[in-house]
Amino acid sequence: MKRDSRFFKQLKLKLSSTFKKKNRDDGVSRSGPFLELDGDYGKAEDLANVWSLDKTDSSVADSQRKRWPRLVLAGMAFVAIMLFVFLVLPKVLPGFFKNTDIALFVEKDPELIYDDTYRVVKVSACSVMSEDDVTSQRITQLLMNEPVHFLNDDCENGYVLIRTMDNIVGYVKGDELNTDMSSCEPDLHLFKIVVADISKRVMSHASNGTLIAEVAMNTVLYADVKRDGVYQVQLPNGESGWISSSGVIELGINDETAEVGVRYFVSSVLTMINATYLDGGVTNRGISIQGLAYVAAGVNGVPIPRELKDQVNCGTEVKLEYDEVTGDLLIDSIIPGDIVFLADPYRPNSREPYEAAICTHSGILLMRASTGTSIKLCKFDANSELVGRIITVRRVFS
Repeated sequence: MKRDSRFFKQLKLKLSSTFKKKNRDDGVSRSGPFLELDGDYGKAEDLANVWSLDKTDSSVADSQRKRWPRLVLAGMAFVAIMLFVFLVLPKVLPGFFKNTDIALFVEKDPELIYDDTYRVVKVSACSVMSEDDVTSQRITQLLMNEPVHFLNDDCENGYVLIRTMDNIVGYVKGDELNTDMSSCEPDLHLFKIVVADISKRVMSHASNGTLIAEVAMNTVLYADVKRDGVYQVQLPNGESGWISSSGVIELGINDETAEVGVRYFVSSVLTMINATYLDGGVTNRGISIQGLAYVAAGVNGVPIPRELKDQVNCGTEVKLEYDEVTGDLLIDSIIPGDIVFLADPYRPNSREPYEAAICTHSGILLMRASTGTSIKLCKFDANSELVGRIITVRRVFS
């Protein structure tokens, strides 16, 4: 206990001497309750030193300069993504999903056939003339929605020079053509419709509509909508209309009419009995025999030329048979569907075809009436004057 008492007394004296010495050094009394501590505590701090704040970290302008490279990189990335989505993917995906069910949902760009050198017929039938004059010879007629090559509009009387798709050059009325080819561009539509009846009406509505146009046999139209019993077709005058499904043939947009039996050809021919005769005509409003052969064969899957001079070489030639005793023509060697080419009655020895007739039954021909105003059925036998006029017989349906 004595040792402890002695230790505390010495410590008290030591502390007392220390405080006295400090009071003498700075002249300030330290006898208060707060004593000064050794070290740097309480001194002002250098913020730049303590927090490492330099010019770069404290400058807003420098921060904006650093942000620009990031924005440029972000912009470049955005452009690259857009190019990939809109340019690369549309070209890559169709090939990647080709021959799979997904390919059905990838829309392809339409392939257009016609450019600005083409025109399309916008009337039911358009006459092709040999000269730019209404009094000149009619070569043939074109049907509604039929495309033609436009050659020249430096013509008289409102005519323009054109060439048909089967290379007939002639003059047509300029106001009967349209420059918008969308109505006959197959890839812009869903269905191809071929008129098989003698004629069909195109109406403004699917039911109880008004008449927009009347189209003839072998007219080709394209449809976008199919409902029960009707199609919505696009017309070359910029309108769309509705046509009933009876008496028409539905095809794929790039398909051609399939060949059928000869009896269908004969049935189509017989729909024109008593129709008005018109040189070069191809519709029930006025028709020639070569025009009838052209549209009836075409709608039944056998395309043949329009003009008489070309039809004389179509199909295969029929070898006519004669009686061995009398030398008379055997009428049965000309069968239904055969096209008979006849010489001029005033020049029976000529080998140039003057007119044509179509055999509908054994011994019966559909041909121009003797009055020259209509189409009639005519009987003939071995003694008929027609036999002497026969140049050749062609069989277009097997």
